[in-house]
Amino acid sequence: MTQSSILTDETEIPRVSEFSRMRRVFLGRWLVTGGMVIILVLILTAIFAPWLAPQDPYKQNLDQTLLQPSREHLLGTDSLGRDTLSRIIYGSRNSLMVGVIALGIAASIGMTMGLVSGYFGGWIDTLFMRFVDALMCFPMILLALVIAALLGNGLKNVMIALGIAMLPGYARLMCAQVLSIKENDYVLAARSTGAGSFRTILRHVLPNCLPPLIVLVTMQMGAAILAEAGLSFLGIGIQPPNAAWGTMVNDGRSYLLTSPLLSAAPGIAIMLVVFSFNMIGDGLRDALDPRLRGTI
Repeated sequence: MTQSSILTDETEIPRVSEFSRMRRVFLGRWLVTGGMVIILVLILTAIFAPWLAPQDPYKQNLDQTLLQPSREHLLGTDSLGRDTLSRIIYGSRNSLMVGVIALGIAASIGMTMGLVSGYFGGWIDTLFMRFVDALMCFPMILLALVIAALLGNGLKNVMIALGIAMLPGYARLMCAQVLSIKENDYVLAARSTGAGSFRTILRHVLPNCLPPLIVLVTMQMGAAILAEAGLSFLGIGIQPPNAAWGTMVNDGRSYLLTSPLLSAAPGIAIMLVVFSFNMIGDGLRDALDPRLRGTI
C-alpha cells in the first residue's frame, strides 16, 4: 500500500445520513428547540383543556368581576367574573383549530392549482394564475376581513375566509417550483418511457416541490393564528361566549390601567405561539435548503 493511499484512507470523511444531518441543522439553535417546546405545550393544552382549566371558562360570576390574580384565579377574572386563565387555555383550542383547518384549505387548493397550472400551462395556467393575481391585489388580512364580513361571524366562516385569503402564496410557490422541476432530466426520462401525466406528477414532480412548501406551511401557521386574533379583535371572528385570544385582548382594552392582565395575558400567548412557529419554519428552511446547510 502506497503512502498516498494511506493518507487518503486516514483523511476520508465519514458519511453521515441525510436525516441525521437535517436533524443536526434543525436542532442546532436553541430558539428552534424552544419554539418546538412551546408548540408542544400548546398542543397538549388544547387537547387536555377540560382537565387543565381550573375553572369553567364560560361560567359568569358577577360577584367576582375584575379580580386581581390570586390563588383561586391565577390571572384574575374579567368583567363578567370568568376566570382569565381558563379562557386562555380554552382559547388555545380555537386558535390551533383555525390555524390547522385554514392552512389545510389554503394549502390543498393552492398547491393543487399551482401544480396543475405549472405542469400543463396554456389556458389552464392563464385561468388559475389570473385568479390568483386577483386575490393578491388585496393584503391577506384585508381580504380575510372582507370574506369574513360577507360570510358572517363564526368559527367556520373565519376558517374559510383565512383559507381563501392565504391561498395565493401556495399557488404561486407551487407553480414556480413545478416550472423549474418539470424540465429536469428525470422528469423528461419518465415521459420518454411512456409515463402518463398523473404518474409523473405524483412520483417525480410533487415530492420534489414539497420542501419549500413545508416551510411555508409552518410559517403561515403563526400568521393564521395572528390573523384569527385580529379578526376576533375587530368583532368579526369567533363570537362570545366562545373563548378567543383576540376577543379577550379587545375585552380587556377598557381595563388596561386597573387590570392589565386581561389584555396582556392573551397577547403574550399570541406572541409566543406566532414567534415559535416562525422559529420552527426558519429552522426547517435551514435544514431543507441545500444552499443554507452547514452555515449555522
